[in-house]
Amino acid sequence: MHLRRLTAADRQAYLRLAHDFYHSPAVLHPVPDEHFVRTFEEILRSDVYADGFFLENDQGDCLGYAITSKTFSQECGGQAVWVEELYVLPEYQGQGLGTEALRQLESYYPAATRFRLEVEPDNLSAARLYQRLGFEVLEYRQFVKDRF
Repeated sequence: MHLRRLTAADRQAYLRLAHDFYHSPAVLHPVPDEHFVRTFEEILRSDVYADGFFLENDQGDCLGYAITSKTFSQECGGQAVWVEELYVLPEYQGQGLGTEALRQLESYYPAATRFRLEVEPDNLSAARLYQRLGFEVLEYRQFVKDRF
């Protein structure tokens, strides 16, 4: 399995996968499909804020996708990479692809001082994976104020 950056030709496949992810038990609630369009457009526009990748096998079959966003964090003293989404298609889950995707993402961002991600409370298998890979629970409560 390898990561491949999204290209303009991936638009429809990405939009379908993002829709499927947000209608799966891995998330707390769906989001509007137009958010996927804006994310895809931002990924193609620049790599300053967001990156997008397909997880592919050697034959070029899409196995899932990953979206990251980047920020500078005073708390960790450098670049923090948020793994916003890591979605492995159901038929490929349990085969180590999430582990490999996270390892490749860490290699992709060698300057990052922190990798951060979220997990829906009931997604115990994902939480176990993240802890096995060295992620620790950060005991913050998050607050959001949406303006859309």
